[in-house]
Formats: sequence, structure tokens, C-alpha cells
Amino acid sequence: MKNKYIKKRNRIILFIMLDIATLIFCSYCALALRFDFFDIPENYLINLFNYLPFDLIAILVIFMIFKLYASMWSYASIVEMINIAFACTTYETFEFFYKTLFNVSMPRSYYVIKWLLLILFVCGLRYSYRIARTVKDRSRSKKGTVNTMIVGAGEAGRLLINEIINNQSSFATRVSCVIDDDANKIKSYIMGIPVVGGRSRIKEECEKRNIKEIIIAIPSASKEELANIVEECQKTDCDIRILPNVYEMIGKPTMKKLRPLSYEDFLGRGEIVIDAEDISYSIKDKVVLVTGGGGSIGSELCRQIAKHEPKQLIIFDIYENNAYDIEQELKRNHPELNLATIIGSVRDYDRMEVVFKKYNPELVFHAAAHKHVPLMEESPNEAIKNNCLGTLNVVKLADVYKVKKFVLISSDKAVRPTNIMGATKRICEMIIQTYNKKSKTDYVAVRFGNVLGSNGSVIPLFIKQIEAGGPVTVTHKDITRFFMTIPEAVSLILQAETYAEGGEIFVLDMGKPVKIYDLAKQIIRFKGYEPNVDIKIKITGLRPGEKLYEELLMEEEGLKDTPNKLIHIGRPIEFDEDKFLDKLDKLIEYAYKNQDDIKDEVAKIVTTYKVDKERAGK
Repeated sequence: MKNKYIKKRNRIILFIMLDIATLIFCSYCALALRFDFFDIPENYLINLFNYLPFDLIAILVIFMIFKLYASMWSYASIVEMINIAFACTTYETFEFFYKTLFNVSMPRSYYVIKWLLLILFVCGLRYSYRIARTVKDRSRSKKGTVNTMIVGAGEAGRLLINEIINNQSSFATRVSCVIDDDANKIKSYIMGIPVVGGRSRIKEECEKRNIKEIIIAIPSASKEELANIVEECQKTDCDIRILPNVYEMIGKPTMKKLRPLSYEDFLGRGEIVIDAEDISYSIKDKVVLVTGGGGSIGSELCRQIAKHEPKQLIIFDIYENNAYDIEQELKRNHPELNLATIIGSVRDYDRMEVVFKKYNPELVFHAAAHKHVPLMEESPNEAIKNNCLGTLNVVKLADVYKVKKFVLISSDKAVRPTNIMGATKRICEMIIQTYNKKSKTDYVAVRFGNVLGSNGSVIPLFIKQIEAGGPVTVTHKDITRFFMTIPEAVSLILQAETYAEGGEIFVLDMGKPVKIYDLAKQIIRFKGYEPNVDIKIKITGLRPGEKLYEELLMEEEGLKDTPNKLIHIGRPIEFDEDKFLDKLDKLIEYAYKNQDDIKDEVAKIVTTYKVDKERAGK
């Protein structure tokens, strides 16, 4: 610390001495230039040197006022140059008025010439270090320097280039070129770095310039645009880093804020916008219960609910390890939160009733469910017990204990289901529609597709397969799925809850469906390999209950908009509620007998469910 202080003090003393010398030199040169360096009148020279001490004091004070001795000139920019111009102008104006006031005879042109010389020499001295270092850095390439391409010639790209150039000792990075789709910027230069073309030239320029790293510096880019850029970058062997978007980034873009590429960056869906004020109003000071609170969706629900200051948050889960993990995380991040973590099964009505009786929740988010399609095809009775009976138990208790709102986490697989998991989710939707008509509680369902990174989702599986050396397995080359990040899905669930009036099936806009084969190729490139060269992609055939294309809504349900363009409401399909409840009781009873033909019984309730007869008995 002491050495830094001494170094700073010495730098200030050096600049003061240079400014003194500069003022003396510029004052004499201004007179000399006025008289073409010949026959300078003696009275002008006498006046110059007699008032020189006063001029020196004045200019040093003015320079201090303009903070010319506090600036870090190794990082000087146009702002510092403007400050110098203002400081010199202020000084020269002051000098002109005080010498006029005291009848100090000097040529009027002397002040103008001296003003110009001062700006020129003061700027030159202060920028000389930067100029010399830039020339030095351009004349040689540091050992270990990484040739880098910046994608984005906007303000963020310019700031990064400026930081890299000014910190060559800190960053082993040399910016070789810039990419931008704006035709007006192509063939121009940013701090001497050429803008060589649009994104279509990324691969060509990387090969031509031996680029090893690409930095995407377009924080304002939409997810769709970003996905397209990433796709071009992945055609190279370069490491890819990216600036966070404007919503995630605080302050100016810097090298420290760069992050590695994430698989979320190439899924290409738009930004999720929610009304946080509405959500906060709905949750604040309420007792909230989350069943399945330790799971992928449930734990994120707990995280986001905790931010909105509930009166109490109750985590209910049968798996104690997950429940413990989210409990400890919430205690660390929200020590003020009134939190209860309870272990139990939604199948156990008596256990659930203890929870409702003790805590009296006002909001219930029901996320507890078996969701793995292939596993449930092999154990269909368990899907009935957990998904249907579990939901029925929680729905009944919500009615008995006068819960204000009940939100069921449903699935796109409930639409024309081809698997038992989807069929049970459709039954769950029918349960909440039935009870909504006979209860004061507002029951709603929120239906969406796959979430990225959740337990059992395709991306973690692909990554494990790649790390094992492959192959990456895809069931069909044309299979597509909707994708959304877990935080995105949960934020929309919470937003949908604020719109709930009872009986709705909210459908989240998942964006465009993603081809799983293409996703597999992107993930392989994301991990630094070439698809079907380094890591093979193997087609394994559709699994039991799996369909090529997921749907979020049946045509007969219709679609109604909400204030949030990413949330829609499906019109409920009418059915006989009394007959449904009777069939449901029999189905649950039948499931506990563990019969092999349980899928046929499910099809009697969910008429859109078609049982695969070849696999129904398996």
C-alpha cells in the first residue's frame, strides 16, 4: 500500500514538473510564433517572465480542479481529452482577463496561439505513454497470446477491445478482428481493429487469422439472434465466451463479466418478461405449500417464492436428500425466511392432512409427481398411485382447509397422451377442473414442455454420454421437443397463478420445438467435439409411449390470451364429473391390485389416450 502511495505521489510530481515546463515552453513559443521568431519586442518578453510565477500557480490550480492529476492516464479516453481542452480554455480565459484588467501588454493573438499549443502539448505528454505502448504491442506478438475474434462492433465490443488493448499485461489476448452484420460498419476500424464482415464470415476469418477464441459481445441480442450466432461460432474449433444479456449484467461490459457458453444460449427462445409486482402481491405474507419441493421444478418454485417474502414457505417432499439441499440453500440465501421442511408422501392422506391442519396454507403449488416416461411405462400402477391419488389427496385437502389457490404442475404430455405418465397428468387436470366447480378454492393447471437441466432431461444425459466417449443416443432423427429453462418455466407458473380465477388450464408458450438430433450435435460441439467424427450419434428407435412431436393444446380446447403473451388459457373440455370421480376411485383401487391391464382402465377415463397393445402388458 505504501509503495502504491509513493508511486502515485511521484507520478503527480512528474506531471506537475512537466506542466511547468510545458507552460514556459508554450508561452515563449506563442510569442515567437507571433513575431516569426525575429525581433520579439522586449516589453512583451519582460511581461511574460514577470507574470510567469502567477501563471504557473493559476494553471496548476485549474488543472487540479479539473482532476488532471487524479486521472489514470494509462486508461485515458476521449473524456480525459475533453477535460484537458476545458482546463486549458479555462486557464487561458483567466489569463486574458486578469492581464487585461492589470494592463499587462501582450498581443491578442498570443493568447490564441498559446491556448492551441497548451492543448496540443498537454495532451501529447499525457497520451504519449499509451501511444508508445500501443505501437510496441502492435509491433510484436506476446508469447502465449491468444488470437481473438470479437462478435459485435457496438459499444460493448468497443469497451472490451479498449480494455484488452489497455491491459496487455493482464490479458493474454490479442484482438485480431471484429464481426458485425451491420453493413455500415464493415471495412471500418475500432481502435485499429478491422471489422471484417458479417456472421457468415466467422469460420473463414477464424481459419485465415488463426483465431483460437471468440467473444460474443452483443448483450442486447435476442435469444433467437444469439442462437444463430452461436451456431456459426460452433462451426469453428474456437473457445467461445459470451457477455451476459442486458438483464443479467450490472454496469459496463468488462472481461471479468465474460462467461463460458451455456447450452441455454443456443436454444433460441425469446426473453421471458413477467410482472414481478403482481407476483409479489400474490405471494407476500401468504403461507405457501410446495409439494415435491425438492425436485427440479419444486426447488426452483421455492427459490422464487422465497424472494417475494411469503409469511411461511412449506417444502413437502418424500426424498429427504433433495428436501435437505433446498432447505439449506434457502437458509443461506434467505435467513429471514420462515421455512418448514416436511418429509412425507402425497399418497398418504393422513400425513398430508397433518400438514394442512398445522400450517393452513393459502397457496398450494403441486409439483410432486412421477414424470419419467419410460420408467412409468414399466410401472404404470405406480404412476396412478403417485400422480392420480397424490393429486386427489392434495386437492381434497385444499378444499377442506379452504386454500385460496391451488396450482397443478402439468405437462404437454397430457395432450393426446401416448404414454401412461401423460395420461395420469391428464387425469390430474380433470381432477382440478372437477373440484373447481364444487369448491371455493381456485384450482388451475399449468401445462408446459421439457425443462432444461431437470432431473432426467435429455441434456444432462447427452453430457454424460459425451464425457463417457459416446455414443450420444437419440431415439429418432426427426423427434422434436419444446424446451424452456427451469427458472423461465417457474417464473411463468408464478405469473399464471396471478391470473387464476379457477378452472383454467394455462399453457406456456415454449417457443419453437427443437429437433433433438440437432440439439445433440450442438451439445457435442459445445463440449468441443465434432458430431459423428469424435462422438457418434446413435439412433435407437422410439421408446415405449414416446411420440415424435409434443403438443401443448388439443384443438377442441381453444386458446385465449392473457396479459402475458407467453401465457395462454385453454378452454376446459366438458365431461361428466360424477362419472369421472367414480371411475377414478375404481382406477386407484385397481392400481393397488397391481394389475397388468391398468392402461386399459386409464383409457376408459382419458379417451384420447391410445394404449400400445404390443407393450401394454409389459
